[in-house]
Amino acid sequence: MTELENPARWHLSQVALNVDDLDAAVAFYRDTLGIALIARASPALAFFDCDGVRLMLSANAGAASAGCALYFEVSDIEQRCAELERCGVEFDGAPQVMHSADDYELRMAFFRDPAGNLLAIMAEQGVYRGQR
Repeated sequence: MTELENPARWHLSQVALNVDDLDAAVAFYRDTLGIALIARASPALAFFDCDGVRLMLSANAGAASAGCALYFEVSDIEQRCAELERCGVEFDGAPQVMHSADDYELRMAFFRDPAGNLLAIMAEQGVYRGQR
């Protein structure tokens, strides 16, 4: 196994998102989604703990994210959609099957944060054995 093939080499430890309004973004991630706020490091930065992966929100007026999406794994996608909708989250549509194979299925539902960043919840059933 080469260094690049080692799964530990690719551990995701932080994701950064630009937001227009840091206060609105903090309220959304902390209060609406229920993600633990680690700290607000300055007037322009906030850090969250997403099950060991750090999410950094950076206030950068007019420069909301381009090309970054966050995917949150859930065990019951229908239940989580209902919970989030009760909190005011508007989904782009109902959960959809994104990939299906013999004994595997991946379903996703997409939504956006107040700055327009693309977010998704995803649920996997079975074991993906894709091509290598």
